[in-house]
Amino acid sequence: MTVKKSERLIVKFITNQASQEEIEQLTEWLREEENQIVFKDFVQTNYAIDTALNTFDSTEVSKQLSERINKENNVFYKRRFSSYYKYAAILIVALGGFYFYKNSSAEQVKQNVIVPRVDEIVLQLGNGSSETIDISGEKNVTDKDGNIIGKQEKNRLVYNKAFAEGELVYNTLKIPYGKKFEVQLSDGTLVHLNSGTSFKYPVQFVKKQNREVYLTGEAYFEVTKDKSHPFTVNAQQVNVEVLGTKFNVDSYSTNSSTDVVLVEGKVSLYKDQKTTQNQVYLTPGFKGSAQQGQSEIKIEQVNTDYYTDWVKGSLVFKNASFDDIIKKLERQYNVTFINRNKTLGKEIFNARFDNEPIEVVLKYFSDSYAIDYNIDRDRITIK
Repeated sequence: MTVKKSERLIVKFITNQASQEEIEQLTEWLREEENQIVFKDFVQTNYAIDTALNTFDSTEVSKQLSERINKENNVFYKRRFSSYYKYAAILIVALGGFYFYKNSSAEQVKQNVIVPRVDEIVLQLGNGSSETIDISGEKNVTDKDGNIIGKQEKNRLVYNKAFAEGELVYNTLKIPYGKKFEVQLSDGTLVHLNSGTSFKYPVQFVKKQNREVYLTGEAYFEVTKDKSHPFTVNAQQVNVEVLGTKFNVDSYSTNSSTDVVLVEGKVSLYKDQKTTQNQVYLTPGFKGSAQQGQSEIKIEQVNTDYYTDWVKGSLVFKNASFDDIIKKLERQYNVTFINRNKTLGKEIFNARFDNEPIEVVLKYFSDSYAIDYNIDRDRITIK
């Protein structure tokens, strides 16, 4: 295992983001005594880790590993049940010395730990009231009269398939930095909402009327085809009209442009009121960009994965300035960056991170580009 891969696995385990497969890889690596020394040295040197280890409990490690196995019905996993106790034992040996170290240096560690802010997802109802959404739970969604119109399935709202007979009733989802969410609309359209996004939509669409939604932020749409009810996304700088297709809209208020990337199907883009003269059409693999203050919509061919992999939890930076990168990191992790290196802010980078903790991301930039930084809870200052 390479040094970078081992460091990545260590951080993901400590921050409770390691998968079952990654735990296996880490524990196999820790069978070597010299690797256990590397583990302890790395953890002691890199304080930017999860504070949960201040209360490290070896019994809890065994319990968590056991629970993972019990959730699996596959016989293959059941046969390997006992081996996970060995994994727990190896991890406990490796972490034991670190726990002692942390307790003896608690104050020093606290000053260097990244502690992202935790904000709640808010659902603003049509009557003006608001409620927070707990993504760990499940419950029914009701209208103002108490009728069940859908359900919440942890990080997704699913509305019953139905058309309204009367007036449109709009709800608004507000997704804070550090979180993502999904909503399945009453026509079956699935919308993936990125962090820092506001999405206004009808609880039920109305027959013989176009389907219209409103977006500030970023979302990936999988629109249900319905020729009699065209679907329109009203974004910051542009409107997107479709019949049924898959596309991404990046329309944060801090952006200088609204970008639409088409993955499947066909869409038309236009500004202000739609006319036959101001529509621009996209085919799969192309991006349309509407710059603020400009009437023209520019089109270019792109690799759509760069713009849609955020749905899978990945961050992809292609020819991106460091200033643009830290904007996305702020949204992804709900932290604040203060960049005192103005020259660095204009530097261009290429990087990809797949479901990595922010500690891994920062270490990558530090190791690869000698970028130095200080940490104060949720504030990261670039020197």
